[in-house]
Amino acid sequence: MSCLATSTRSLLPLGRRLITSRARLSTAALGSLDIGNNGMSMPPGFNIDVARQPNKQPRIQPSSKIAAVAGKIRARDDLGKTMPPGFEAQVAHLDTFELPEKITGSASDRALGKAIIDTWRREGIIQIAQSDLQKKLCNDAKAASKRFFRKPAAEKAACVDSQSYAGYIASGEEVTDGIADYSEIFTITKDLDLEEPRVRAKWPCHGPCPWPDVEMKEPMMRYVDNLGLEGEKILQLAEFGLGVAPGTLTQYTRDGWHHTRVLRFPPRNATNGKGKEGRGIGSHTDYGLLVIAAQDDVGGLFIRRPRDDEKFANWQKSAAGHKEDADGWFYIPPVEGVHTVILGDMMQYLTNNYLTATPHKVGLNTRERFVMAYFHEPSFQAVIKPINEGCSGMRTDSEQAEEGVHYGTHFTNMFMRNYPERITTKRLLAENRYSMLSKPELRTMDAMPEPELD
Repeated sequence: MSCLATSTRSLLPLGRRLITSRARLSTAALGSLDIGNNGMSMPPGFNIDVARQPNKQPRIQPSSKIAAVAGKIRARDDLGKTMPPGFEAQVAHLDTFELPEKITGSASDRALGKAIIDTWRREGIIQIAQSDLQKKLCNDAKAASKRFFRKPAAEKAACVDSQSYAGYIASGEEVTDGIADYSEIFTITKDLDLEEPRVRAKWPCHGPCPWPDVEMKEPMMRYVDNLGLEGEKILQLAEFGLGVAPGTLTQYTRDGWHHTRVLRFPPRNATNGKGKEGRGIGSHTDYGLLVIAAQDDVGGLFIRRPRDDEKFANWQKSAAGHKEDADGWFYIPPVEGVHTVILGDMMQYLTNNYLTATPHKVGLNTRERFVMAYFHEPSFQAVIKPINEGCSGMRTDSEQAEEGVHYGTHFTNMFMRNYPERITTKRLLAENRYSMLSKPELRTMDAMPEPELD
């Protein structure tokens, strides 16, 4: 099967491809925002109060940082050549956003939020320009990742915990839609010591992160902590873009169950034979709110854009394997200095399908590939309820809204499904920890277990 590296639109001038805060917007975004004398007029169903400044409009003036990213994006033919062999897909060319230092609710913040929402609804993915600090943190974390995966197999295999799903996952251990994935992974979950009350109470999935050494832990956690700040900014901007009250999304991320997957994909000709030829990870959607990822220069990510004729609800029925071998996939080429951001199941549920989780899959390339994917998630204890106000374009199911989705149960279901033979899954079942998910304290944010009596 030959590679198809085509684009659905021609290269646009620099000012038309890049959207930033501080009132710098692409002309494409300006067209959708309809800027007039009275400020922004929102599409039907949205109600956003805009701080207006008479006779002032956003200027088309990309920053030097964004311009540097755009220069890399211009090399379209080169980007298409990074597609793994054996795949047919169109090459996506994404808008790149620059986040402000602080979210204040200014007119430019609201315009940026609206542009982000529009891009997710159209493309299913956005790109965020990394700050200079993030570039350093990301490079340090990538170096730590490579050091870890070069360790002997026995050393890596020792980095497993029986209570949390943190730690090492060997190539072929993860399963998507019944087929082994070739990804080799180190998962970073909330690192809770054995004396932490939730661990002592044997809450499902709660436990230590089995770090191999401090040389990996420190650079990883510096990067992860910074991504947590980025995730909150994106959610705040999304609230403006959706036209909902501040806190509508971020209320769920207090003590968020944020976690990170540090991944290595082998070259397609150097696998262990446990999976499907050329397949790194099968088609699936992720389970939370946002997935913020950094690719290296090799390439392997494919996504599906939102489509009215494709319906799925991964919290009700597994979306694993969704359209894996169908047409309609878009290749996301690696671009230096950016994060990609896709949406998860809980964002789809919260917005009643106004935003949808992004189906994606990974192909194996001719070289090994390293990726870091950070998951910005609700609290494990959060019961998610669909948004009922502010966005009349969203569909509300009153019965669904009353019941809600317990994020901790959804997370646990996903990991048990993906790792049926892992020691964590076996212990969870053997000790009947799964039944605890129905307890009130596991469904009440900020609640803690009752102290043990001596």
